[in-house]
Parts: sequence; structure tokens; C-alpha cells
Amino acid sequence: MRKPLLSVLAAFVLVSSVVRSQETDAAYQSVASVTVSDEMDGADPSTDRTDIKTKSLKKVKGMTAGYYLIANAYSKKKYRDKFIAQLTKKGLHAHYITNPKEGLSYVCVNHHMNWGDAVADYDSGIDGKYNDDLWILIIEEDFDDLVADKAVSNDKTKAKLIKKANEYYEMMWYKEAAKYYDLALEKNAGAYSREVLQRAGDSHYFNSNMEKAYKWYHLLYENYKDEISADNLFKYAHALKGNSKYGRAKRMMRLYKRKLKDEAGQRSARAALANEEIVDELLADADETEIKNLGINSKYSDFSPIYYGKDQMVYASAKDSGFLNTSRYNWNNQPYLDLYVAKINERSKTLDQSKKFSKKINTKYHEASVTFTADGATMYFTRNNTKGKKIIWGNKKVNYLKIYRSDLVNGEWTTGKELPFNGDDFSTGHPALSPDGKQLYFVSDRPGTMGKTDIFVVDVNDDGTYSEPRNLGPEINTPGREMFPFINDEKLYFSSDGHVGLGGLDIFESKRSGQGFEAPKNLGKPINSRLDDFSFIVREDTQEGYFASNRKGGKGDDDIYSFKRLQPEEAVNLNAITGTVTELITGDLMPNALVELLDENNIKLKETITGEDGTFLFEDLEGHTQYMVRVKQKEFFEEQQPIATLDNEVVTADVAMKRLKEMIVLEDGVKKLKTDMIHFDFDKSYIRSDAAEELDKLVEVMTEYPSMVIKIESHTDKFGPSAYNKYLSDKRAKSTRDYLISKGIDTSRIASAIGYGEERLLNECADGVPCSKEKHQENRRSEFIIVEM
Repeated sequence: MRKPLLSVLAAFVLVSSVVRSQETDAAYQSVASVTVSDEMDGADPSTDRTDIKTKSLKKVKGMTAGYYLIANAYSKKKYRDKFIAQLTKKGLHAHYITNPKEGLSYVCVNHHMNWGDAVADYDSGIDGKYNDDLWILIIEEDFDDLVADKAVSNDKTKAKLIKKANEYYEMMWYKEAAKYYDLALEKNAGAYSREVLQRAGDSHYFNSNMEKAYKWYHLLYENYKDEISADNLFKYAHALKGNSKYGRAKRMMRLYKRKLKDEAGQRSARAALANEEIVDELLADADETEIKNLGINSKYSDFSPIYYGKDQMVYASAKDSGFLNTSRYNWNNQPYLDLYVAKINERSKTLDQSKKFSKKINTKYHEASVTFTADGATMYFTRNNTKGKKIIWGNKKVNYLKIYRSDLVNGEWTTGKELPFNGDDFSTGHPALSPDGKQLYFVSDRPGTMGKTDIFVVDVNDDGTYSEPRNLGPEINTPGREMFPFINDEKLYFSSDGHVGLGGLDIFESKRSGQGFEAPKNLGKPINSRLDDFSFIVREDTQEGYFASNRKGGKGDDDIYSFKRLQPEEAVNLNAITGTVTELITGDLMPNALVELLDENNIKLKETITGEDGTFLFEDLEGHTQYMVRVKQKEFFEEQQPIATLDNEVVTADVAMKRLKEMIVLEDGVKKLKTDMIHFDFDKSYIRSDAAEELDKLVEVMTEYPSMVIKIESHTDKFGPSAYNKYLSDKRAKSTRDYLISKGIDTSRIASAIGYGEERLLNECADGVPCSKEKHQENRRSEFIIVEM
């Protein structure tokens, strides 16, 4: 699935520790020099042997997994056999192995099961017996045949699969890791640990396969609900969105914020994550925008377009237009990224005549995410941290990203020079210049980052120096990922999975405001989808532009789309009320609840039943009108919520319901119906409206439990004569009894209604004892004792 740079920057590292080359032409010529780690034996991946040429193949019949020292490759038998005879005369045990897919025979002079031994043999020239060029063929172990033979149920085999998957996961080869986790888990997923299920979900998540990520995250949540971390919940919520399960995704985000608070003490969750109502509005509304998939897209990743001059576009692609494929990136086994340039067809907004941008800029590693000064004479771009042809390793043996600058001199781009605020132990990338060229925005996970990746800015001084990087702050940045900024005179555009969105990375816009920016706004559908949408650019005057997405229906991995925002011919009445019904205590979604819409006179206008995700929707309503939403569900208290519509907007009325049985409590061995405080006016015994609401709840419980019999006891505080307090409390008890009977409760179900005045104080607040208001309030109460159930 993905992702040469986007997924890398999702974790914001480029792991170049494991790179293989692959050629597709039958007439084998050469293989690019790359770095190889010991994927079979767990050798130190920091062994930087860019001088060794390698090629990887899946295991095929007749081949043993391991590392083969190859002297040559042939497509014709007679040349192969002649060469083997020559090697045999030199005392070498030469033989050949064949890859039927390519029709090539590889002449092998030695075979090893671990990388270290293969390298030692390579360096010694097979103990001095062979002085010509050698390269190493890596035959990967493959367990696909085990599935066909149903051998994966074998515990030893499954343990081997998990071991292999963990090795790939540690090296961030997520596509390979996902495959092996799937094989191991498919037959008996419930038997595996929390870490294995998490890694299985992560492997698919980092490749944006949200369907598979959801499968394992859901199992992780079901099996380890009490142990799951905030990060797990966050990814699970995004996987749910990626599968259009928005109701449950909202619940997971609520649990995520609660867990975030628990994990961080009293720290509140980010405000940008709090407004879940945005999702309802985004789902209910779709922008009038026309989008088109471009012809230049390949089966690989194509993204990060940027305007270049008046009629050209530079973009990043993992396609390889050379005669032989170059080295591949093992996050998803795609070729490394290069920059391409294409002409913009002004009429169709398509891109034509695509070609590689510049040999001085493109290397065998990643180049992507470029920005130009207005005059086109200077560019900034993202590349792996390298020195010459050598990879530079940071902490944790990770190769990070840096921003480089190049100038156009006599029609040629100069060799890229890294910027001074880069670092070897964090990534800096995704540059974006302001139109005047005085500010350079970028993405980083450097110290001082608020989330996984943040957007920063530096001033570009007239003398070519730069200010210290400034974080754009919590208005823009979140605990999640902010990436791919694009800035013009009016707005900042960027992608984020930390602000509320539809799933994966969504594109946001933020208007300039003084020296900062306003709260970001989600661009909504169809620009955003349930998967990743990013690298957005636009011409504000025409509202035309481009962005990238890995949504379904594309040509490959990430594709570049053109868009044009259309002016609607007429306004559409969007007045509607939507919401989600949940259980108050657990937050569980409540399907099949009856939801009624009442007018201001309590007359029912419409009714509907909540869906499986607990949501409801009332459409075609009057604007600026007061309504009441009433929800009913068996075994729950009836809930009502007032809500007013606006003009051509969707408003949200979420409702949380409380179970009837939660009013039944045991206090000091006595079973009671627990209500909120029932208040009476001073020296009065009639039932006030607020008291009636509480007594109505009691009626609901007694109706649900028809055999329940209660007795009513009313109490006062110490103030006033004790005889009068007893008289008043008795009147209040009997007034309460009469109200319950008026609501349909049979008189036989109320055993007694007695007032006790100040005889049964709950605390020390008797005559002569000073107490606070709150203490006295505890004694002014009505209690409902359950006699029978």
C-alpha cells in the first residue's frame, strides 16, 4: 500500500537502514549500490555497506532462504554452464539457482544463512579465489505455502511467523510485518498478546490499510480494554473513521481524551480534539467541488505538487522512468522518491510531459516536498540526511530528514546545501515559502514539538541567514501530526490527524490573523475523505488547485487530484438536527432508541429510530426555530433536550441516557430509590416544577418494576420549632405521595408517607451546633424506601 514519504513522515523518519535494489529487465546489467541489514539473523543494521550490490527475491521452489554470493546472471544456458566450468577450475563450488519469473540463472559461488558471514566472504573474495565483481542475492523466507497446507496452526510455525513479523516491525518494514502478523493471527488471534495485536494493527495503520488496521485494533480493544493506551485509542478511532464507523469513532475519541487526562494527571486534552460536532457537520455537508484524478499518476506514490513558474508543476513520485529500477524503500517496497516536473494544461488542469526534475537534485534516496521563491531562482526541498553518498544515522539508528537549499545558476540547479536549523537526531521537512519569501514554514519532530510532528516557521533574512524556529502553537499544532503546509497571502493550508476530521489525514485551512492564524477549518468533502488527504495547493483567485490522496478509486498508492470549487446555482435548505444517543455512564452507543421531535408547544412533529451507530437525523426543518428532542428507550429514563435550528446549517443535539436501575441503591443495608434533592419553597408543601422532574423519574422506575412498593419519608433541618417541623415534613411527604398517585401509581404501592421533622438528622447539626449551609442542606431531604420489589 504505502508510503515512501508520507507514511515515513507520519512517524517522521526515513528508515534507510534497510534498502534493497531490484531490476526487472531480463538482460541483467547491474544493481544499484545499497545498504543492507541482516533481515535473517538480526545483525546490526547500522553496518553501512553502500559498496555492496544486492537484490532481493521471494523464496521460490528449489531455493533455500539466505544470502548468495553471485558472480553473474545469465538468460542462456550455454553461457551459464561455460562460466560455471571456469569457476570450478579455480576451486570454487559454483552452481546456479533460477528465478522462473525473470528467466534468469544466477551463478552462485557461496551461500550463507546470515548477513555477517556473507559480508566476510565478500570482503575476502571467497578466500582470495575470486577477484572479479560479486553481489549478494537475498532469498527471503516465505510462509505463504504454510497457509495452503494449513500448517499455520502449528505453534512452532506461528512462533516463527511472529518472530519474523517482529523483526520487520522493529526495522519499520511495515508492509512485510503486516503480512506475517496476518498469517500468524488469522487462525487464533485471541491467543496473542496485547503487543502482537497492537503491532499487527500498527503495521496496517502505517500503510493506511484502515480495513485491516480496524480488524486488529478492534480485537485489541475487545481483549485488552482496560490496558489499552491513549495512542492505541487514537489510532483505533482513526481506523473506525476509515471504515465509516463514525458513531463508534466518536466514542473512542471521548475515551481517548479521558485516557489522555488519566495518563497526564490533571492536564486537559487539547481543545482542538474536543469539538466532535464538526464531524457531524462534515458528514452532513459536501462542498460543491469538482475533482479529477490526473493522467501522470502511477501505480506508486505521486504527491506533493507545487507551482513552478507560470505553467509548470513540480511533484514527488516513486515511479522510476529509467531503464532499470533503482533502489527500493522497504516501508512499502516502492522505489525511492524523485522530483518530477510537468506542464500544466490550462484548459483541462491536467499535467503533461512529465520528466525528472534535475540530476543535481535527485539522488538514489528520497527527494520530495519542494518550494520555490517567487522568481523561481531558489528552491528548498526535503531529502534524507546524507553526506555525499553515505547515509547519516541519528539516535536509535534512524536516518532522519533535512531541508536543503539550491539556487539556479546559469540554468542549472546547484548541489543542495542543508539549512542550519536541521538536526541529525530529528527530522525537518515539508518546506513552504510565504509569497514574499520572508518566512519559511516546515514540519519537524524536533525538541519543543507539541505532538508527533508540528509546523514551525523561520524568518528568511536578507543576508541569507535564518531566525530560530518558532512553533506555530496550539491553535495549529495538536498532539497528533501536522504536515504538508502551504501558505499564501490569505491562508495557511496543512494536513492533520489531530484536529477533528473524517479519518486519516484531513486538509485544513486557517486564515491569517495579525501575526498568527485563526482556528483551523476542515475543508470537508469531497476534498477530504476517510483516508489520507494532503499536500494541498490552491490559487485563491480562481479556487482551483491540486492535492494528493490515497482514497479508493485511484490509480495506485497516493494520487494527485486537481480540483475546482464550483459556485452553486441556488442555495439548498440544509436546516437539520442530528445527534448521537449514548449511555451516560459507559458512553456506549444506543441503537434502536425512539427519538421524537417536538415543537415549542410540545406537539410531536417527527420521530425516528437511531441507527446501529446511535445517530439520528431530522431534515427539512424551519430555520431559526426552537424544537425539543425527546428520546425514549426501554430501561432508561426519558431524556429531553431543547435545540434551535440556524439558517442553512446542521445543528447537533447529542443525548446521554441514564438507566432506570441506577436509581436503586443500597445505603446502610436499606434499599432505596435515589433521586436528586427534591426542594420545597420555604414553609410550603406543594410540588415545584423542578421537584416534579425528579419525581417523574421515580414514576418511570416504579412503572418499569410493577411489583415495587415504597414508603416515603420527609425530613427537615433543626431550624424552627420541632413540632412544626414534623407537621410540615408530614405535609410534604403526603403531597409527594399524592403527586405519584396522580401520575398513575396505585395507592397500594405506597405503604406510608410520613414526616419526621428534625428527628433523624444525618450529621451533627443539632441545636447549638454551628454548621455550614451545606451541612444543614444534607438534612433537608425526602427518602424513598423500597419495601418490596
